[in-house]
Amino acid sequence: MKKIINQPEDYIKEMLEGIYTAHSDKLAYVEDDMHCLVKRKRKQGKVGIATGGGSGHLPLFLGYVGEGMADGCSVGDVFQSPGANQMLAVTRAVDTGAGVLYIYGNYNGDIFNFDMAAEMADFEHDIRVESVIAGEDVASAAPSKPGEKSTRRGVAGIFFVYKCAGAAAEAMLPLDEVKRVAQKAADNVRTMGVALTPCTVPRVGRPGFHIADDEMEIGMGIHGETGIRRGRLETADKITEEMLGKIIEDLPYVEGDEVAVLVNGLGATPLDEQYIVVRRADALLKEKGLKVHRYYVGEYATSLEMAGVSVSLLKVDEELKKYIDAPADTPFFIQK
Repeated sequence: MKKIINQPEDYIKEMLEGIYTAHSDKLAYVEDDMHCLVKRKRKQGKVGIATGGGSGHLPLFLGYVGEGMADGCSVGDVFQSPGANQMLAVTRAVDTGAGVLYIYGNYNGDIFNFDMAAEMADFEHDIRVESVIAGEDVASAAPSKPGEKSTRRGVAGIFFVYKCAGAAAEAMLPLDEVKRVAQKAADNVRTMGVALTPCTVPRVGRPGFHIADDEMEIGMGIHGETGIRRGRLETADKITEEMLGKIIEDLPYVEGDEVAVLVNGLGATPLDEQYIVVRRADALLKEKGLKVHRYYVGEYATSLEMAGVSVSLLKVDEELKKYIDAPADTPFFIQK
């Protein structure tokens, strides 16, 4: 294991110390627990947006705490859910009287602990909490049937849910409306990724899986979950065509539809390569008669030092475009 760290057991603590040092003007923590991160500025009467999840995915999750996006984040260990009490501490800190919306990924540990935190917030502190669970990875499961819970993993597309929900909350919409906007974004985003290398959790000290130098795995999850196929490494164009094709099939589009596009590096993929993906994705979308409202390119949801890339499409209408285009200012994301 080659990492720029001190002791593996201090990895999260020292990472958080660095973040609070670099962004002390924007971020703070509550309950004397660095895992309970909140933004410094609060707006009375605004719906609070709270998120959380395991570390190792920066800028997800805590990187989207700031103006126009989330108000707080509970931080877990690498690839591990934060505790319910930490989520409750964040909930209490971000509530200004209008209730709190939880937005988090579709993972069992997160669901269990967020649900417990919501119950405690209600029964012990009279804080109304609603939840939207992001689960848009088309490789992880078939689409859920009407009335069924989705079993798809939440991956990089949760960025769009934060963006829309945060802008709606900033516009002082009530909790039910903020939840509706967030759910609308979650329902209309799809993601597919490809992994080229494994990653190493510091406390474990060895790669979580093995993949040969000349191989790739289409559909692998951001914790190393099995994808839909492993095979020889192909060209950027072919990889992009396969991923985008599956996304478009999953959420059918008609000519003239508009999309926001996120091309996301998984931690060790140069921007050069991400823009090669953008080039082919743009051509494919034009061939389908789809219009691109906005591109986002860079690292938005990583997996430590994993090499790979994901593509997310959000189908947008006039309402979602308004929220996508709204300004935001967080330590890891700025849009004017």
